[in-house]
Amino acid sequence: MAEFKLESARPLAGIARSADGISLCAPADLAIVAIALPLGGEDAAMQAVAREYGADLPPSGKAAQGGGATLIRMAPDQAFVVFEHSDPDAERIVAEKLGDAVYATDQTDSWCALEIEGERCREALERLCPLDLHPSAFAVHDAARTVMEHLGVLIMRTGEDRFLLLSASSSAGSFLHAVETAIESVG
Repeated sequence: MAEFKLESARPLAGIARSADGISLCAPADLAIVAIALPLGGEDAAMQAVAREYGADLPPSGKAAQGGGATLIRMAPDQAFVVFEHSDPDAERIVAEKLGDAVYATDQTDSWCALEIEGERCREALERLCPLDLHPSAFAVHDAARTVMEHLGVLIMRTGEDRFLLLSASSSAGSFLHAVETAIESVG
């Protein structure tokens, strides 16, 4: 009997493109853990996050950085903890920090990530994204759920001309194609 060893692989691993002042890459080893704040335990959860990450859990639609992670608030009782981690035990890392103060669920394999940056990246994104991404409307550390093409996407502005895009890993190929096509149309 043949022996096979399955290894986890990111669906967009190795993607790195650059054209017309826009860079696109798939961040390596990005872990995503959803945390839910228990009903009646919100204060304890907020205190645990502040203590362990050195940053307050931001309001919905915002992100904060601390303790080597980015905290993205998705809803009043839900957030993502995003950090670099290559092993398939991201949930354990967050659960060890926050204990029973939150419910943690590893989302790493459910999402694929792309980083787009450059002076013209907004020109590409405006072809895909119905949100107003002008700096006066979408500041650094703003985050929102939206649709790009027919795909659900979480977009976060991570720098002056840099965005993190998260979409379902099951449609990674379509997601990459949509973003690459938008970049090509800028040129």
